[in-house]
Amino acid sequence: MSDENLAERIGGLVAMSSGNGRLDTLMRLTCGRALALSPLPMEVDLIDGAAEHEPLVCAFTEQFAVDVSGIGDNQRKQLTKALGDKVFRTVVMMFIADFVPRVWAGFEALGLRKAGNGGAVDWDHDSDPTDALLNGFLPAVARLRELDPVTTEVVRLQGAAQHNCRLCKSRRETNALDSGGSEDLYGEIEQYESSEKLTDAHKAALRFVDAMIWTPSQISAETAAGVRKNFSKDQAFELTLDIMRNAANKIMVSLGVDAPLVTDGTELFSVDADGQTVSAG
Repeated sequence: MSDENLAERIGGLVAMSSGNGRLDTLMRLTCGRALALSPLPMEVDLIDGAAEHEPLVCAFTEQFAVDVSGIGDNQRKQLTKALGDKVFRTVVMMFIADFVPRVWAGFEALGLRKAGNGGAVDWDHDSDPTDALLNGFLPAVARLRELDPVTTEVVRLQGAAQHNCRLCKSRRETNALDSGGSEDLYGEIEQYESSEKLTDAHKAALRFVDAMIWTPSQISAETAAGVRKNFSKDQAFELTLDIMRNAANKIMVSLGVDAPLVTDGTELFSVDADGQTVSAG
């Protein structure tokens, strides 16, 4: 899978719609403001035709972008009541509005602008963004294999913890376990700066994860230099997109459907050659 192909897929996601142009614009503006980054391109101007539920969607979007774990039951119930069967597609577009600007900021910080934004948007009102994201883009990212399995898993677990995704925190990837991953190692992630078990490369990746999640408009030169020192350009590209792939857990967390499949211990899974998550037990 080439960088250009995945960059094209990102552009395709940006061109899609929730089915409500005003909400798309509101979500993109809200995410841009919350992240202190330029919002995604917008097709519809906010001139007239405001709906009563728009402030609710904006508030939900802002919390989604700032800290998705802060969304409460009442907030998600109100969103579902307002949007009905369009709620999932809308939240998918909310995720795109939230995370693509982070990816572009990450690419710029790492000197990977060739895989970033630019050019006119060919708006797509026919494709389903849920299918394009969950069945197209995310598996394509998972098929990348430049990073070693342990680094990929360490990065995934940090994203799981930062977004408080109960399902993601309960899972362990078998290829990483076979390659030297362990609970002792993973237990060091929370305090990774002081860890003697995590490598310098792991720590550089985790600093980048934290910056992408919490301060995407302020990715420091030191953080970017750490990534460039420890990873090749292809690995840095994969790392950036892995953070986005993992962050799709925000969709589940925001809607309260991130319950783990196990009540005790951890669930084992693997990522197959097609980029699909497969239960190992």
